[in-house]
Amino acid sequence: QVQLVESGGGLVQAGGSLRLSCAGSGRTFSTYYMGWFRQTPGKERQFVAAISLAGRTDYADSVRGRFAISRDNAKNTVYLEMNSLKPEETANYYCAAAPSWRDGTGRLVRDYNYWGQGTQVTVSS
Repeated sequence: QVQLVESGGGLVQAGGSLRLSCAGSGRTFSTYYMGWFRQTPGKERQFVAAISLAGRTDYADSVRGRFAISRDNAKNTVYLEMNSLKPEETANYYCAAAPSWRDGTGRLVRDYNYWGQGTQVTVSS
């Protein structure tokens, strides 16, 4: 089992950058596939980015080229670097962990067993 705690959210102007962090507990963090999702009130949780055990990354089309996911297993942490942020990307951002991706892609909410509490990102216009 792993517990996840996100940090790094806040208020940023459109075009700005933020780096989110997700700290995981436990010595087996390196054995988890990780993902980032975002959600706004009344809407479904939306895939943002994912990283496999081997460091293979995947991104939603809307963020590809602007966001970067990475992991530091020595620090039990996964990061989401977000650049050129847009007001429509205002949301609560969640990190998630799974021992494996059941559908093989890591793009689905149901792929993940563990979730953090989220960190709010607000992008002003």
